[in-house]
Amino acid sequence: MRNLFIFLLIISLNTSGQNNDSTIIVITNLGKPLNSAFSDFAPVISADGLTMIFTSRRPVNEKEIKKNKESMENIYISDYDEKTDKWSETKLLGESVNQPEKHNSAIALSNDGQTMFLYRDDNNGDIYESHLDGEKWTEALRLPEPINSPAHESSASISPDGRTIYFCSDRNDGKGGRDIWFCKQDKNGKWSKAKNLGSLNTKEDEEGIFIHPDGKTLYFSSKGHKGIGGYDIFKSTYESFNNGQQGGKWTKPVNLGEPINTPDDDVYFVITADGKTGYYASAKTGGIGEKDIYQIRPVEKKQDKGPKLTLLKGIVSDKLSSAILGSDIEITDNVENEVISKIKSNSATGKFLISLPSGKNYGITVKSEGYLFHSENFDIPDSAAYSEVTLIIHLEKMIVGSKMVLRNIFFDYASDSIKIESLSELERVYNLLIDNPNMRIEISGHTDNQGSLELNTKLSNARAKSVVEYLIKRGIASSRLEYKGYAYSQPIASNDNEEGRQLNRRVEFKILSK
Repeated sequence: MRNLFIFLLIISLNTSGQNNDSTIIVITNLGKPLNSAFSDFAPVISADGLTMIFTSRRPVNEKEIKKNKESMENIYISDYDEKTDKWSETKLLGESVNQPEKHNSAIALSNDGQTMFLYRDDNNGDIYESHLDGEKWTEALRLPEPINSPAHESSASISPDGRTIYFCSDRNDGKGGRDIWFCKQDKNGKWSKAKNLGSLNTKEDEEGIFIHPDGKTLYFSSKGHKGIGGYDIFKSTYESFNNGQQGGKWTKPVNLGEPINTPDDDVYFVITADGKTGYYASAKTGGIGEKDIYQIRPVEKKQDKGPKLTLLKGIVSDKLSSAILGSDIEITDNVENEVISKIKSNSATGKFLISLPSGKNYGITVKSEGYLFHSENFDIPDSAAYSEVTLIIHLEKMIVGSKMVLRNIFFDYASDSIKIESLSELERVYNLLIDNPNMRIEISGHTDNQGSLELNTKLSNARAKSVVEYLIKRGIASSRLEYKGYAYSQPIASNDNEEGRQLNRRVEFKILSK
């Protein structure tokens, strides 16, 4: 039976930075099977809120169960069913994650739920990493220095692009006992020197760090900032200077207030990508165990457009057989022509999840061995509100006749001049031809049905020719390349609306021979 609490929350949970009216929220003890008569805490979630991993001290072996004795800290998983609004029976993860005779605690989960960070009490306490390979978690490996150190490292959280890790440590040169630190990863995968997060830290302890999928809203617990008692949960937002060209700063931390914060310790707060459902552990009166996991949901949120991000979800499969495919997915900043993140779709389910903070032109490329790559474009203005997009991606095998749309090749209006945002996509085509030296291809240009057939044929032909000329300049033999403009004779969508016309304005790649 769940314990239910309803309160008036003055400080909004949303991550958009808007000043909303007061919001009625419901705080719910999640009850069994997530909570037990023992301590259950440190919930971490995937960005869509469908997977929760948490830590519990409930009995594990026969001796503990018989004596009703608490166990070491161990990591459990549960899945949320949107249709029934229920969590599945919890599952104790295997020894690759839960090392016997050790305290093992989940402290972070990547947005797609494929990478878990955990704490183990070896040495002085360190942060480890495990990956979901199909349906099994890999052996947890200790993160390198400078993330771990001879000091005590506890909680951690990873940015949406996987390039910045925030963590708590009591190492030297901090402001207090335990501070928030961060490291950035370069293009070669090497982590930078750890830096103190500065104004968010106090002379007291900070703990339970969580970076939202929008990449700029940080939640953490602190004993040092003005609070209600013990650890309180705070929020801070990163404000960029000059569109991020000159750095930025973290805003003054805001206490989430009562009833979320209590006179006891309130730590490990996480919230879904849409900003509508939060979870944390608390020792509230009337709970099931010493600490329980609670859910926080608003009854009403006025004028709230949610966090500024797009949550992209999907499945990758074979176009002909519909067989599930594991794949490599690259997320590119088209303006900077830089790969900003790399993830994998799950090899057992084909599923992937990507958080795309607003304010960038993203190229998404899906690759699997033996298949043509698949590309998608998401040009998301900085003002764009929260949205969710689901894609079913069918990859075509690399055989004669296979073709793909190159969605990240762009031209100036009514021109065959290739825009600089196209360079990453052009390089992918170039590399594909280098890796397959006997392949001959056709590059085709296509338009919508606006304007005359003569003008559209001329424009589509010129655009296809521009792509071929780029490849020739890069060193691809002209004998391997053909081009043709088809105007609006081969539409892939309706020309009756702008959305369809935009899809029809495209460049395609087709294999002529291998």
